[in-house]
Amino acid sequence: MQILETFLEQGWDITFSSPAGPGEHKADLAAMGIHEVPIELNHSSFDTFISALAPDIVLFDQFMMEEQFGWRVEKHCPDALRVLETSDLQSLRHARHNRLKSRLKVNPDQIEFSDIFVPALRDEFELMAETDLAKREIAALYRCDLNLMISEVEIELLTEQFGLPRQLLHWCPLMIDPPADSPANFADRAHFLSIGNFRHAPNWDAVLWMKSTIWPLIRQQLPQAQLHIYGAYTPPKATALHNPSEGFHIMNWAEDALQVMSAARVCLAPLRFGAGIKGKLVDAMLCGTPSVTTPIGAEAMHGDHTWPGVITSNAVDFANSAVALYNNEARWQEACHAGYTLLNGRYQQSVHSYALIEKLRYCQQHLPSLRASNFTGSMLRHHSHKSTQYMSQWIEAKNRHTAPEKDL
Repeated sequence: MQILETFLEQGWDITFSSPAGPGEHKADLAAMGIHEVPIELNHSSFDTFISALAPDIVLFDQFMMEEQFGWRVEKHCPDALRVLETSDLQSLRHARHNRLKSRLKVNPDQIEFSDIFVPALRDEFELMAETDLAKREIAALYRCDLNLMISEVEIELLTEQFGLPRQLLHWCPLMIDPPADSPANFADRAHFLSIGNFRHAPNWDAVLWMKSTIWPLIRQQLPQAQLHIYGAYTPPKATALHNPSEGFHIMNWAEDALQVMSAARVCLAPLRFGAGIKGKLVDAMLCGTPSVTTPIGAEAMHGDHTWPGVITSNAVDFANSAVALYNNEARWQEACHAGYTLLNGRYQQSVHSYALIEKLRYCQQHLPSLRASNFTGSMLRHHSHKSTQYMSQWIEAKNRHTAPEKDL
């Protein structure tokens, strides 16, 4: 949404297209002046649509959209700048998830994860390199003219370990301006908060870790403490964890995430795997809410700035830190102010939106030379797009052949 808003500020005409149906909590793009056009997978109707639209820039939302539609865009709009918005490196997130699952199979009660949380980039490379997902995702990065990266750690991993040219990557984190209003004070807040989409595997794992290990440790010290867990798409397995007698509340979707964050005293984000940077922790800073998280949670988020709370990889330390922040107003105030300093230092909307537009304009002006210098991307487009094209055309032909049978 921040990227779309940045484009709107330029007066650009924007068309949003997706093969997915509208989500349960879909933004009103039409009210923002953004055109919406549904598209189909493996269907030549997209060719007609994109040819008529003739865009100057095509932004793919994560690599799977580039896989599906990149060859069609290149064929019908060869001069359009192709940009991939990664959100996070999915292959890194999945590789870390698999590592955690392997460790937990050996010791399901393990509460110390320092060896998982602080890996060397070379270890991450070896973890990812043999996976099909990494090969698909990094091939998509090469095929695009520019890739928007939300994490500086992922930029370093891609350039230093996978050898991607630095010119293909642009650091574009969340773009936030601190609020003008002062946050709610310490005395007016209560309870712990955790928030995140339940369909996102790192969030669900964090809920389970809190339920089994971290929350009981907190309740030992604060018997009346309450934890409110908000998240979209709440599954029955999450609802089953709801237990008011333990102070463990599954609250479903929060209509206003900033409102519930502003009412909480401490945000808990015990993420044991993941990638990118974490919107929930930026929201906590916006609301002046200190957070306790892991090195994975804080990865690529604070640079040289002080973290607005505590970072720890140990469940016991995590619980002790949460209790200390909850009880100590002076420490809480320091963390609150550190969050605003961090937002100003790394996430200012005006700084990153300007840098993004300048980068896009540079790429448009130098597109022929940029493509000429990316032979690997050209080679991957030639081979991968041909195979994708023929597979897509086969699926479309098969669907046409079977459609009359479905209508009978």
